[in-house]
Parts: sequence; C-alpha cells; structure tokens
Amino acid sequence: MVTTLGQFIDFLIDFIIATFLVGLYLLIYTFATSHNEFTLIRRNVVSAALSLGLSLIGFALPLSSAIVNTSTVVDLVVWGLIAIVVQILAYGFARLVIPDLTRRIADGEVAAATFLGAVSLTAGIANSACMAI
Repeated sequence: MVTTLGQFIDFLIDFIIATFLVGLYLLIYTFATSHNEFTLIRRNVVSAALSLGLSLIGFALPLSSAIVNTSTVVDLVVWGLIAIVVQILAYGFARLVIPDLTRRIADGEVAAATFLGAVSLTAGIANSACMAI
C-alpha cells in the first residue's frame, strides 16, 4: 500500500508538472507564431488546428521521454523547457522554408499546416530519442 501511495504521489507530481509545461508550451508557441491559432480554431480554420495539434504532439513526445528518463523534478522541468525551445526552432525552420507560412495557415491552407506539423513531429521524435539516455 505504501509503495502504491508513493507511486501515486510520483505520478501526481509528474502529471502536474507536465500539465504546467504543456500550458507553458501553448502560451509560448502561440505567442511565437504570427497568427492566433485559438482565434483561427474558433473560426473553424482546420489548418490552424492541424498545425497546432501536431506541434503539441511534437512537444508531448519529448516531454513523455523526459518523464520516463529523469529522476528529479528539476531535470524534468529543464528537459521540458528544452523541448519547448526545440519546437520553437522547428517553427522557425518551417518559416525559413515557407516564408509566408503564417499567412497560408491563417488562410486555411492545409498543405502549409501539414508541412509545419510534420516538421514539429520530426523535431519532437528526434528530441525524444536524444533524451532517452
């Protein structure tokens, strides 16, 4: 029973930190992009939901790896912050390849959103694999 309670407390701590980091990620990522994803999603712009959703998965992959591979709260937070930076860099890379990416997503272009999502997922998968030490 004590082990189960200890495991539950560990779960709760990790889950709360992960939830905080996801919220922080969404705040920073949506601030970093030139378009307002949530406004576009409320207007049913599929491209905004697609690109934001895939970038969120691209962030969640290394975050889950950090949860599994770290042993302290500080390490989890540091690796979570690194995962945020990697996703912002991935967005920057996608904008280099498609300079008018923001406008295209805001205009509902699914191809641009899919490319950004694929870049985000690729960065997240690579980031996750690098954290598995």
